[in-house]
Amino acid sequence: MATFLYKLGRLAFRRRWLLVVLWVLIFGGVGVAASSAPPPPADTFSMPGTESQKAFDLLKEKFPTASATGASARVVVRAPQGAKISDAGPKAGVTELLGNLSKAPEVIGATDPYQANTISQDGTTAYAVVTYKVPGPEVSDEAHDAFDEITEKARAGGLTVEAGGDAVKIKAEMGGSGEGIGILVSAIVLLLTFGSMIAAGMPLLTATIGVSIGISGITALGSTFGLSATTSTLAMMLGLAVGIDYALFIVSRYRSEMAEGRDREEAAGRAVGTAGSAVVFAGLTVIIALAGLSVVNVPLLTKMGLAASGTVAVAVLIALTLVPALLGFAPFKVLPRRERHLFWSGPLSARKQRVSAKRAAKAAARAAKKDPNKPNLGSRWAGYVLRNPVAVLLVGVLGLGALAVPAASLELGLPGEGTMSTETTQRKAYDMLSESFGAGFNGPLMVTVSAKDAKAAGDTVGKALAKVDGVASVSPAVANEAGDTAILNIVPTTGPADKKTEDLVHNLRALAGGLEEQTSGEVLITGQTAMLIDFSKTLDDAFVPYLGLVVGLAFVLLVLVFRSLLVPLKAALGFLLSVSAALGAVVAVFQWGWLADVFGIDQTGPIMSTMPIFMIGIVFGLAMDYEVFLVSRMREAYVHGAGPDEAVATGFRYSGRVVTAAAAIMISVFSGFILDANDMIQMIGFGLATAILFDAFVVRMAIVPALFALLGKAAWWLPRWLDAILPNVDVEGEKLNRIVARSAPAPERELADRVS
Repeated sequence: MATFLYKLGRLAFRRRWLLVVLWVLIFGGVGVAASSAPPPPADTFSMPGTESQKAFDLLKEKFPTASATGASARVVVRAPQGAKISDAGPKAGVTELLGNLSKAPEVIGATDPYQANTISQDGTTAYAVVTYKVPGPEVSDEAHDAFDEITEKARAGGLTVEAGGDAVKIKAEMGGSGEGIGILVSAIVLLLTFGSMIAAGMPLLTATIGVSIGISGITALGSTFGLSATTSTLAMMLGLAVGIDYALFIVSRYRSEMAEGRDREEAAGRAVGTAGSAVVFAGLTVIIALAGLSVVNVPLLTKMGLAASGTVAVAVLIALTLVPALLGFAPFKVLPRRERHLFWSGPLSARKQRVSAKRAAKAAARAAKKDPNKPNLGSRWAGYVLRNPVAVLLVGVLGLGALAVPAASLELGLPGEGTMSTETTQRKAYDMLSESFGAGFNGPLMVTVSAKDAKAAGDTVGKALAKVDGVASVSPAVANEAGDTAILNIVPTTGPADKKTEDLVHNLRALAGGLEEQTSGEVLITGQTAMLIDFSKTLDDAFVPYLGLVVGLAFVLLVLVFRSLLVPLKAALGFLLSVSAALGAVVAVFQWGWLADVFGIDQTGPIMSTMPIFMIGIVFGLAMDYEVFLVSRMREAYVHGAGPDEAVATGFRYSGRVVTAAAAIMISVFSGFILDANDMIQMIGFGLATAILFDAFVVRMAIVPALFALLGKAAWWLPRWLDAILPNVDVEGEKLNRIVARSAPAPERELADRVS
């Protein structure tokens, strides 16, 4: 592996114009394809194989008009205090409101609450449904503006008017600024790390190119594979983070190789051969974790995982090819300014030679005063951990364990209008309906009955279900034109998120089995709460296979990389600690409301159902990144003869600062998405940022070296029979060292000559 990548790095450096032109052509081609592609589809949620999904599919087939794709808005109107909605004044206002909405752009019509009897028992509140010609994502700005103007006019007349539904515009205040903030912070971290504008800008440039190619590819294929805008946001989040980190490691290793006296092409080759090997395996673990989401059998997660893994693969390819090519254009300018004068890039004028000689003399004077063996901050921290491994291990494990405690109170739910900010019109409409029509009105259950005489079977089922505790009302059965399928709506007495509603669904489904025998038909229960129950079961069933697949494949990869059993094992256990602590932080902030104002969380509530398994997949891949980057340098030192403690110190001396910078960059990128208007992206951004914080700075920087200190040489133990059959991927570059052992020091480095 290292030898192949070494040759690839030298080739990219030498043929840099060819590589740049190739990537420009790819960038342009994908961009053209994206610009000519249809708009991406809206987010859809389905769960193949569940009872809820089976019922929805049946409705699409048997009730095609009921499952039309046109958007709708549910307009809730309340009379002024002390008045009834049927009084002359309020009624005239409602009639005018609905008349104006019926004439609004793209509207088919609006129901009349006085004819449909959609008025609350206390007579103060009514609602109407406004139907549009186009799906929610296609409702134009003109239609949104007209809707807002009409409802605002009704409010001015004294009515309380709020609206929900997919036809109502979701107002986003800060969406779209997160990426910019993340890039800005990343630029500052890179500049502080490298001390060079060129070196700092190169990872940002290559990461941006990689993300652009990935996002353009998703957009180009969006309509074909159903890849929504949410899929693109996730790919951008991960692609930007890993793209910067992977380029950072290649550039950092190139600078180290140059400092050791290698010529430019040789330094680029060795950088790609050593750090590039770590990038390949780190990228593979991320790709495995993301692609493994397919095991969950939820199409939304599958699309997100595959799209993001494709973007990560692009980031790996760019790090291995475009980064060394760009280094060829600025081989010395990526170095700190104070070191550039140590290298000749060509003949110098007499004046430049005098300036260079003065700088060389000053550098020699500084070097004479400086102890070359003086440990840096990474070495000093490693030394402290090696001297106090038990204390560091206990503090790290107990600290993360304490942060993970809130995860025991994790409550899952699906995002909806009931979880939006209380300042939104959607949430206000939701609350008004709950107050006036009952808590269960916003979470009705639907029953489908398939039988030869569906209407009669539906009436029988409705009478039986109406007697169940927790049922507020059951609508009459409505059969389709063929008469083979009927639907009923059940309004529970409790809200969608109430545990009693979940128990009601279980009771109804248990009763449905007996009713199927009685009616000789099929009875299915669906609805929001039923869908959540089915989704939770889907995740529970997929959790063990998914975790086994991801951790198993990653474990095999890490065994190949480190040729050890205990190193991959402690890497996996450390991941469990960090992801548990991150989930605890998510629960504390998004569910309990701790520091909600600090993070700009408008509304707390249940954690999104996809969050745990989603975090497990992404965080595992990213956690292995830092394990590979840090421990591979330890492994390299150990293979070359260093003792266990010395290998740990060497790893921290050369990789500690870079891993810290990489983690800070990834945290800043993910933190920027906390400002996103999408609740799902906001929660994922916070969860990933905290997970990387815990994993990089507690697990990898503290717990891992403490375990190495306690295990000693046993950390690198591998059974002889396994060592004999495993292929040697040579990530530490042992074979590479033998191949280039006769390479001469860089001819352009003439510090010694100029000092003398």
